[in-house]
Amino acid sequence: MFASTDTDCRRSESGFALIEVMVALVIVGILLTSIGALIASTVRATHALNDHVVAVEAARTVEMQLPERASLELGRFPGGTAAYRWTVDVLPFFTGGLAPQKPSRWTPQTVVVSVRTQGGTTVQVHTVRLRPRVKP
Repeated sequence: MFASTDTDCRRSESGFALIEVMVALVIVGILLTSIGALIASTVRATHALNDHVVAVEAARTVEMQLPERASLELGRFPGGTAAYRWTVDVLPFFTGGLAPQKPSRWTPQTVVVSVRTQGGTTVQVHTVRLRPRVKP
């Protein structure tokens, strides 16, 4: 009689109970969900970074294609391609109330290149270009 009860006890203690299997499945599910969320956020960040790089490169390209400083007139000049839209704003440069020491042969202009990608990323590049002063 002892032999049969001893083996019955060993059989009931061997293997996994249903509750243990369910707990293990829940833990695996939580881990897979968190890994999926991490992958999704990484993909979103990669797309945002790619849009930013495209916008910066487009701004550099537009800036390199600006006309010579003598022919750059004041105003707004829009343009674009299939991947992005851009505007170039050429404005007078304001010195903030500083009085010039003596007249210069150059007139500074503020140039703002704005690029917007299809993904919605916007980049602005501000620069100052010197234009030869027109003699009266």
